[in-house]
Amino acid sequence: MDVKKYVITDEFSGNRLDKVIILADDSFSRMAIQRLLDEKKISVNGKNEKQSYKVKTGDVIEVVCEEPKDADIKPEDIPLDVLYEDDDIVIVNKAKGMVVHPGAGNESGTLVNAIMARCKDSLSGIGGEIRPGIVHRIDKDTSGVLIIAKNDKAHINISEQIKNHEVKKTYVALVRGRLKENEATIDMPIGRSSKDRKKMAVSRDGKNAVTHIKVIKKYDEYTYLEVNIETGRTHQIRVHLSEIGFPIVGDYTYSNEKNPFGVEGQMLHAKKIEFTHPTTREKVCFEAPLPEYFENVIKILDGKES
Repeated sequence: MDVKKYVITDEFSGNRLDKVIILADDSFSRMAIQRLLDEKKISVNGKNEKQSYKVKTGDVIEVVCEEPKDADIKPEDIPLDVLYEDDDIVIVNKAKGMVVHPGAGNESGTLVNAIMARCKDSLSGIGGEIRPGIVHRIDKDTSGVLIIAKNDKAHINISEQIKNHEVKKTYVALVRGRLKENEATIDMPIGRSSKDRKKMAVSRDGKNAVTHIKVIKKYDEYTYLEVNIETGRTHQIRVHLSEIGFPIVGDYTYSNEKNPFGVEGQMLHAKKIEFTHPTTREKVCFEAPLPEYFENVIKILDGKES
């Protein structure tokens, strides 16, 4: 266990506690500081304070940092569709059906197991022993582009970009029903469902969630959409589209309707991601091609239309 200590000078007096720690030590991300505050591992003059606490000259801040544990997850030689890799990041096209990180009932066969075998010790430890290198995630049955951080610096940088809405994520989805509008914005808060704790739902007490949709093509009973999200709430796209009456084909969690294509799991694909490279500072863009099953369904619909 490592304890970092900071004594506030006049220069930093009056600033918020969370901001001061970042100014004093850029190895911390806002996300990490929030977690440490929640876990009561940050104190001011021996007392736990909120992140909004305004520090004063002479205040002594102590941050308890746990040493990263060795991952107890076994590397597995699982094929990965790697779109790009350098010393800082790996960009993966995650297959539908693959879980991102181990959890209850999914201790093996995950993206983390696969990436550990590929990168060995070259992964960020910020995500802990369960999520090494994982900066963000997509659902098991959502396919597409995903960023993996190979070091802590890259992880912190990309996490900050995500928090500041500087990472642009573009998805495509096939939904039941024919939308009248060609473009729309869904702005509805999302929280844990009060009826089923395993599901999310639009809730007045939920967190802000904004989804932008744009029609790619309309069919008689379906609509092919491009989707951009401003926020990254759990199941956000699936919940929002279901709430407005256009559930994603194959999404049995948020729709009871069957589909004639025999698709298991939602037809949602993370097609493109754009962000600033953590080291070169250049704008980069990576795109994952549509899975074969998705292309085949679109071909079927195109054939029926013609």
